Amino acid sequence: MDDMLFEKRGCVGLVTLNRAKALNALTINMINALSAQLKHWESDDTVKAVILMSASERAFSAGADIRFVYNSRANPPYDFFRVEYLMNCAMFRYPKPYISLVDGIVMGGGVGLSFHGRYIAAGSKTLFAMPETGIGFFPDVGGSYFLPRMPRHVGLYCGMTGARLGQADCLKFGLVTHAVEPDHFPAVLDAISNGAKPENCLAKYSEEAKGEGLEEEKLSVIENAFSGRSVSEIRANLKADPHPFAKETLDLMFSRSPMSVHVAFEQMRRGATLRFEDCMAMEYRILERILNDNDFYEGVRATIVDKDGAPRWNPVSFDDVSEEKVQAYFLPLDPDRELFNGS
Repeated sequence: MDDMLFEKRGCVGLVTLNRAKALNALTINMINALSAQLKHWESDDTVKAVILMSASERAFSAGADIRFVYNSRANPPYDFFRVEYLMNCAMFRYPKPYISLVDGIVMGGGVGLSFHGRYIAAGSKTLFAMPETGIGFFPDVGGSYFLPRMPRHVGLYCGMTGARLGQADCLKFGLVTHAVEPDHFPAVLDAISNGAKPENCLAKYSEEAKGEGLEEEKLSVIENAFSGRSVSEIRANLKADPHPFAKETLDLMFSRSPMSVHVAFEQMRRGATLRFEDCMAMEYRILERILNDNDFYEGVRATIVDKDGAPRWNPVSFDDVSEEKVQAYFLPLDPDRELFNGS
C-alpha cells in the first residue's frame, strides 16, 4: 500500500509512513497492514529490529483519520480502534527493539504508533500533543498509562488541556529516549541495518535537546494545580494562582469538552496504577461510550467539518458534569465486547 511502506533493510524491518498530504493520519488499512507486518517480522529471525519513520518533514503522524470516524457515525467503527489498541499492546511488548525516529507533528494515534517501543528518537521539530479533549474525545492509545507516569503532573496537564510539548520537554519528562537531529536519521537507520546495537547507535548521535521547554515557574503552576484530587479542585487551584500561566491554562481547559476533561482526569487517575494492557482495556470501554455520545461528533464538526470553532458541548458547563455519567464510561462491557474478548 502507498500510504505505509514496508521493506527489509539489512537486519531491520523498516516502516515508512507515506501519507504526507494527510499528515500521515492513520486509516484502518494502515493500521491493519502494520499490525500484520509486525506479527510477520516478529517470527522472522532475520529481522533483528523494527524502525518506524516518516517520509514527511512536517509530520510524523497527526493521529487517526478522524473524519472517517465522524462519517461512520451511523455505524461506529469500533473495530478500527480495537485493532489499533491491540496493536499498541503488541508494540509495548514487542520482543525485538522497536525504534521510532520522530520529528514534526506527533499527536494522538501517532503517539500510539511511536511512543510505546523500546527507543524513541525525537528530532528538534517534534511537536507532541494529546489534543483529544478539544474534539470531545479522550487521550487514548495508551494515554492512560504514559501520561500519569510523567513527573510533576505534566502528563495530567497535557491530557486534560491538550497542551503541546517540544523536543526538550519530551526528553525531560520521559516521553522519548533520545534527542537526535533528523539529518542523522539515515545514518542511524544504516548503522542499525548493518548490525549496530540500537542503544550504541542512538547514543552516538544523541545531542542536547533544542528549545527551553517549560520553565520552572510554569512547572510549579502545573505541579501545584494538577495535584488536585478532582477536576473542580484543579480548577480552583488554577483560579487561586496569580501567575498568568495559571489563567492561560484554565482558559485552555475551558475551551475543551467539559465531559471529556472529566473523563480524561478519571482515566489517568485509574491508569496510574494499572498495567499497560489493563489501561488499554479501560480505554476501549471509554471508546465505545464516546462513539455513542454527542461531544465527539460535535467537536469534529466544529473543528474539522464546518470549522466554525464553536462546538456545542453537552453539558455546556463543567459544573453540570454528572459524576455518575463520568463513571458510566468505565463500566464493563458485555464480555464479547471487551478488548480482550472478556479476559
